[in-house]
Amino acid sequence: MKYFINADSVTEYIRSLLPKHRDEIEELERFAEEHNVPIIQPEVGRFIEQLIRMNNVQSMLEIGTAIGFSALVFADAMGSGKIDTIERSELMIGRAKNNLKLAPDSVEINLFEGDALELVKEMRGPYDMIFIDAGKGHYKQFLDDCIKQLKPGGIVVSDNVLFKGMIAQPRESVRRRVRTIHGRMRNYLSFLMEHPDLDTSILPLGDGLAISILNTGGSDNE
Repeated sequence: MKYFINADSVTEYIRSLLPKHRDEIEELERFAEEHNVPIIQPEVGRFIEQLIRMNNVQSMLEIGTAIGFSALVFADAMGSGKIDTIERSELMIGRAKNNLKLAPDSVEINLFEGDALELVKEMRGPYDMIFIDAGKGHYKQFLDDCIKQLKPGGIVVSDNVLFKGMIAQPRESVRRRVRTIHGRMRNYLSFLMEHPDLDTSILPLGDGLAISILNTGGSDNE
């Protein structure tokens, strides 16, 4: 049995209202759809664009570059600043290197190649925002190091946290092959909500989005 967060008709209607990106980004979105490349869902991208503008985000870390689509969307929303983005897939890295050349000249995008579990520790923070969109089973490990790279009052956005709605189902009702991810993501969401230095909301947007704000006293980075 499949579980969906929102009815298809609602999602399609919302997407029909969203403004278009510039032509180059629209072309990348079509490429991703045709080649089954995972990218942020349109309504999620739009929400993060608004977060970037509302909070005047000028520095960002992205875990999970894929073909560079989301980094370009975020760069356009920022207008100026810096995005550091991490990817370990050689195929994706090859495509992203070319695509990231489409970023506005006023935004510096740095692509780091390798395992995010290692590279996050070496990033050049602190950042205004961190976007986690990589291996779901490792979100908690990412977060432990991401918090150290975040400015006080900074934002962590975790994508795909409801895993097609399966996270809301009892463990025994989900397929065996996804039970490990199911358990780890449930633990991650509990960890976020109980973390003393984070204020978190979980939104049924796209495939589930967690928005966490680092308390102003919750980081040593200044």
